[in-house]
Amino acid sequence: MTTSSIPSKFECKTSVNAEALIAAGATECGSSSSSVSPAIPLIGSIDQGTSSTRFLVFTQLGQIAASAQMEHTQIFPTDHIGWHEHNPIEIWYNTLTCIQNVAQALKNSKFSIDLKSQPLQAIGITNQRETTIAWNTITGVPYQNAIVWDDLRTTDVAHTIANGDPNRLRSETGLPIASYFAGTKVRWLIDNNPELRADLLNTERRSQVRFGTIDTWLIYQLTGSKAEGRATTAAAANIGGLFITDVTNASRWLFMDLHTLKWDKVLIDTVCGHDGSLSDDGVSIPLSALPDIKSSSEVYGRCATGFGEPAIEGTPIAGILGDQQAALFGQGAFEPGEAKNTYGTGLFLMMNTGTQPTPSTHGLLTTVGYCLGNEKPVYALEGSVSHSGSTIQWLRDQLQIIDDASESEIYARKVDSNDGMYFVPAFAGLFAPYWKSDARACIVGMTASHNKNHFCRAALESAAYQTKDVFDAINVDSHVPLKELRVDGGGTANSLLMQFTADMTNVPVIKPVVKETTALGAAYVAGLAVGVWKDTKEIKSLWAEEERFVPSMDSKLREKYLKGWKKAIQKSMGWVDGDDQID
Repeated sequence: MTTSSIPSKFECKTSVNAEALIAAGATECGSSSSSVSPAIPLIGSIDQGTSSTRFLVFTQLGQIAASAQMEHTQIFPTDHIGWHEHNPIEIWYNTLTCIQNVAQALKNSKFSIDLKSQPLQAIGITNQRETTIAWNTITGVPYQNAIVWDDLRTTDVAHTIANGDPNRLRSETGLPIASYFAGTKVRWLIDNNPELRADLLNTERRSQVRFGTIDTWLIYQLTGSKAEGRATTAAAANIGGLFITDVTNASRWLFMDLHTLKWDKVLIDTVCGHDGSLSDDGVSIPLSALPDIKSSSEVYGRCATGFGEPAIEGTPIAGILGDQQAALFGQGAFEPGEAKNTYGTGLFLMMNTGTQPTPSTHGLLTTVGYCLGNEKPVYALEGSVSHSGSTIQWLRDQLQIIDDASESEIYARKVDSNDGMYFVPAFAGLFAPYWKSDARACIVGMTASHNKNHFCRAALESAAYQTKDVFDAINVDSHVPLKELRVDGGGTANSLLMQFTADMTNVPVIKPVVKETTALGAAYVAGLAVGVWKDTKEIKSLWAEEERFVPSMDSKLREKYLKGWKKAIQKSMGWVDGDDQID
């Protein structure tokens, strides 16, 4: 395995929110006879995303008390176009660094909150879904870098599994067979990593193999212990921890039956090879290589002694949610028909559909929204779009026409419209609702009069158009037309994008006071498990609106813009040889 050295080259940005702590009942040291602030309930949340890792501490009022954030390296192998990797060791190191920095910042603050003597009530974890890691449980070392969710190397694998019918597993999994999902990445790893394959073929070593998404990897580290005598770049990795995931993450593998919420051997064999065999060598995956599936809210275990940060040793780990499900929960979307749209690296519109899975016939995913302890699971419909915020990062890092993401709105506002230019950011093909792996990014309608202002505007508008595509599909599949759209994520800071989204969907777009709804959702499910909050009704009462964008565009102009977008989408398709993923 090749890993970048640690510590990370990125800065860990840390802050303490005095207003939130005071609102929760904390007092400044020296303001009374007490030398420390009165103990107040605090809940930790690890938010491990595609571009960065965060550790946040929330108060019982659902407000951020402290946070730390650290980017990690985006690995795009130059000899493999379309590949995208992360270093699992770097991600663990960054997670640990963020936890350490928050603990120190709270202790050094004017409130003098020492998490050793005033421990967190619990920790919740939310993560980028589908990104897949394989490691050896004896050494604790990954076999190779993690394969990121938007990596394209498994496109041919998905075609092979689909065998002409990419929807043949939908009734059991709710998913099309596509490169997006973890199961196709597992298949690729076994076919292409000789060390991993050899371990699976060895009757003594096959029980040492572990596959997991980021939530599983982090919990394994938090609850494990360091292997003695290891002096490699993986020295920060632990061994012997809990090997678990939750239903929301498990529902993104192509391995779990949506109805039983269990790994299904038939599905595993179908994805990983006929009758469980991948080739002449007869490699199959033992169930011991897959994490135990748990609910989204229960006490799974505690942070181990010696894992790396004494301040949270013994703290219960009590919540796990995939990032988009966590945002749904953080937005208080607990009733069927309620939805949220997250503007992050990608764009993800998700609707609560209740306690029965709703099949999609319009390119959406049927997935698990959340499952609280022993309660019935709540399902969701989701439209996943691969590029939103990453499109603006591309303008900054590759084209270098802006220096900071915030500049995209400044330049976009210098023109009144796109003047007929559309940008389709299909860098990794098209996800929902099209599912076309042969699509690629394109700019259409450009003339000599267009400039970087139009380019920025077209890039921002593409997120609104893609939202509209998924919005329409959800309305048809759910039979419950959305009357408003709650939004979250970094993109919501862009008022032009929010207004254009309202104009394209023709419903109000609503921003909450707390922007970090993904991390908040993970904190909520952890807090519910240990009694910080009584129920979802109490949590829903904490949600508050900050800003509302009301549709203001003339319907004829809206239809004109959408007609241009539909033409642009069609132009993006068919650029790569091979069959479409989804017909």
